[in-house]
Amino acid sequence: MSNRELDAWLASPQGRYVLDWEIRQIDETVPNIFGFNALQIGLPQCDLLRANRMALRIRIGSGESVAIACSPAALPIAGQSVDLVVLPHVLEFADDPHQILREVERILIPEGQLIITGFNPLSLWGLKKQARRGSGFPWNGSYLSPTRLKDWLKLLGFEVDRGSFGCYAPPCEQQKWLQRWGFTESAGRRWWKFSGAVYMLRAVKRVHGIRLITPNWRKKTVRAKALRPVAQKEQHGD
Repeated sequence: MSNRELDAWLASPQGRYVLDWEIRQIDETVPNIFGFNALQIGLPQCDLLRANRMALRIRIGSGESVAIACSPAALPIAGQSVDLVVLPHVLEFADDPHQILREVERILIPEGQLIITGFNPLSLWGLKKQARRGSGFPWNGSYLSPTRLKDWLKLLGFEVDRGSFGCYAPPCEQQKWLQRWGFTESAGRRWWKFSGAVYMLRAVKRVHGIRLITPNWRKKTVRAKALRPVAQKEQHGD
């Protein structure tokens, strides 16, 4: 997939339709994810970390808009150094999606979070992909079902804690037809929500045997109260 081909699709009614939904979903998710370092791997034309408040937010991939140009399957990032990774439409167009997920798992800290967006093969868009196999973006990818992706993530120690589907209109190429099919959005979310054209998954990297230790404020308060009468008694004794 060339950047020129991707740019042309993102500027089309189809591309804007999909991207608008994904941006809304990610904007609602990333503000509550805290840490120091956040990475967006792929889709450098869009700033999907804009709503996050981490000190370091960079884009990785190919093109002029990236801070680090590299392959997603070989990230020049130290292990366990990243708090958040956003992976938009990378896995379905990669030669080795398993290796990309392994790299993401390597660089994420324990309890680090991963957000993935992808095209749903069990949708009207998935059906069109089967009919137009290999005929340009986005129909030339290998769409991964959310169920299959969850299995991969589980094997790597991730726990999926959130998922959502969107874009229920057929893959029309003209804006007016996408608008006429707008009624399918509310109906799809209510009646057949798993058939949206795209999905977003949020997963957390779990590491067995590691427990986050937080201050036991209640214990400290009880201890302070218990010592107070002793201190007062010593003062009276003096």
